[in-house]
Amino acid sequence: MLEELAQADDAVAACVDAPAWALPEHELIAALDAAHRLQHRLAAVTLTLIREVDGRSTPRAQGASCTAVWLRERLRLTVPAARRLIDLAIALDTGNPGIRQALADGHLSLDQARVITDTAATVQATAGMQAADKAVSLLTDWASQFDPTHLRKLGTRILDHVAPDIADAAAQAALDTEARRATRDRHLTLSEQTDGRLRLTGTLDTETAGLFRAAIDPLTAPSGPDDTRSPGQRRHDALTEVCRLALRTGELPDSGGDSAQIVITTSYDALTRQLSTGALDIGLSLTPDTVRRLACDATILPTILGGASQILDVGRQRRLITGPLRRALVLRDRGCAFPGCDRPPRWCHAHHIHHWTDGGTTSLTNAVLLCGHHHRHLHHSDWTVQLGRDGHPEFTPPAWLDPDQIPRRNHYHRRT
Repeated sequence: MLEELAQADDAVAACVDAPAWALPEHELIAALDAAHRLQHRLAAVTLTLIREVDGRSTPRAQGASCTAVWLRERLRLTVPAARRLIDLAIALDTGNPGIRQALADGHLSLDQARVITDTAATVQATAGMQAADKAVSLLTDWASQFDPTHLRKLGTRILDHVAPDIADAAAQAALDTEARRATRDRHLTLSEQTDGRLRLTGTLDTETAGLFRAAIDPLTAPSGPDDTRSPGQRRHDALTEVCRLALRTGELPDSGGDSAQIVITTSYDALTRQLSTGALDIGLSLTPDTVRRLACDATILPTILGGASQILDVGRQRRLITGPLRRALVLRDRGCAFPGCDRPPRWCHAHHIHHWTDGGTTSLTNAVLLCGHHHRHLHHSDWTVQLGRDGHPEFTPPAWLDPDQIPRRNHYHRRT
């Protein structure tokens, strides 16, 4: 397969710089159709490979918490996009072979294949395999005429064509299935922007959407005739207030032994002179005005820093890494330190590099922040961790994974 893919890669590379402007109109359109069809066929190959990688548990063997995270690191996909590919790869492998064949023949797009797969699963659950096969045949034919959105709408009434005697009862079952799918697909993604802001994207299920609107709607009304904020800005400020209210309740779960809190690093002397900027424990920067405002009702904890801003002492030693020491660890690692992991600090454990039971000290130079999966993985694998010359953790893979055993670092939590 590698040889054939290499040949295809060479052929596509030869087309990249081909002068499209020189093509007659009919050839230009034909070339577009051919490129689109080739994209679908390559998608079928990609799904086959993903299914095999997932079936072999290769990602977990290489230290990833799941196949979706491994694909994000390997192919630079978002985790939701990777999960959708994995789900579709499994569905095509175990479901009606006609869908995969239509994709491989270039007759379906990935989104159309996903719609048909979902619809076929619903029909099979309500009307049996024979009706599902008829539905696949019909929807595959309709795919040449309708985009995925329209195809999904047609799929909601497909039983009128393939099993009219149970169509009404099945329509209710389809609604139930859609509700379960909405629950499965719920997600919220937090993406740090290059200027320090945070972008929120995601999909809320119906219940959460109702709760969210109930929480922010009362806070989104204009404050008066002089309020010049846009609706989007008012929703942003409403979410800020909801978060503040939640933190004030004191009822949020603990984070690594400490209550939920915002941790800001700044210079005390500069703060008193009203000159200091600050940095959140998640790596985002704050203006001097924001730091002074938040410091009005904050607890100020001293931390001793070396000349290169290395934390030297944050509290007394103990077996558990909590309190000031954990806060220092969060400030240094900013999340799970294992290469390729994006888990935030609040999801992480503090791991003794040299085990406490073996005489290791409870100190910043003997600690690393790890999520639950990678904490277990480090204890039960041949990976090792140590601090580099700059005081930040680096992980050495086992020889079977990397014969040169070159130390690796996690770059997800640090800006370039």
